Amino acid sequence: MSDHRLQRSLRATFLGMAVNTLLAGGKFLAGIFGHSHALVADAVESFADVLGSLIVWRSLVVAAKPADEDHPYGHGKAEPLAAAVISSMLLLAAAGIAAKALEGILNPHESPEPFTLAVLLGVILIKELLYRFAARVGHEEQSTVVKTDAWHHRSDAITSLAAAIGITVALIGGKDYARADDVAAIVAAGIIAWNGWQLLKPALSELMDTVPDPALRGRIAAIAEKVPDVRAVEKCLVRKMGYHLFVDMHVHVDPQMTVDRAHRVAHAVKDAVRKELPVVYDVLVHIEPAKVRAA
Repeated sequence: MSDHRLQRSLRATFLGMAVNTLLAGGKFLAGIFGHSHALVADAVESFADVLGSLIVWRSLVVAAKPADEDHPYGHGKAEPLAAAVISSMLLLAAAGIAAKALEGILNPHESPEPFTLAVLLGVILIKELLYRFAARVGHEEQSTVVKTDAWHHRSDAITSLAAAIGITVALIGGKDYARADDVAAIVAAGIIAWNGWQLLKPALSELMDTVPDPALRGRIAAIAEKVPDVRAVEKCLVRKMGYHLFVDMHVHVDPQMTVDRAHRVAHAVKDAVRKELPVVYDVLVHIEPAKVRAA
């Protein structure tokens, strides 16, 4: 990982960590004194965001480490691993919020105070802006974990929006509609759980070395086939390791070619692919003898 990419990713992570800490504390106190279960649940989700940001921070630092004897392919898997952990945290947070809200429905409580609505509107604005910033950084730097962390901010904004709707209904309807606060929390929990699952799938795919983009293999093979003396590309396997891609391919050459010449062709293929696609960190080329057509 380049220093520029690491610094941008860490800047987005630290900003999110600082904002989440302040917002979580403010929402928790407002929820307690304002009698809003949805707001307290929202605060708990924000505290989970802080823990998630800590995980993102460490994963980015670990992923930036160069390859070593124990990790010859580098440490890039730290990113999808952290993304999987954060996604799982979203699922657990959704379950906790739903359980707390269900308890509120079964055990009626006081209607929330009006000032809790003002708190939530401010939170929604801040978290949406934070999501847009982190999502842009994650997209530009192709970081799975930063994009996942961005959606953590979006899920917090969604939770706050649902809580705001519930509180509004409770305030307008009076005591008889106090449960609207808890119903809103359950709706928000469902949305968070869905997002958590959608974010968990790509993280698991990367951990399982799923092909990043099927069309990418064709593009890499096409680049290799343009190299002089390459007759065909038999196999082209691609896997993602953090920000980088690793390629394994079988290249057919003249069966009468010398070992030295075949070795130079393999290097030419590697150089051509890396030049066209800088995201490719390494290319392992296996030389195969091309089949001789019968006269």
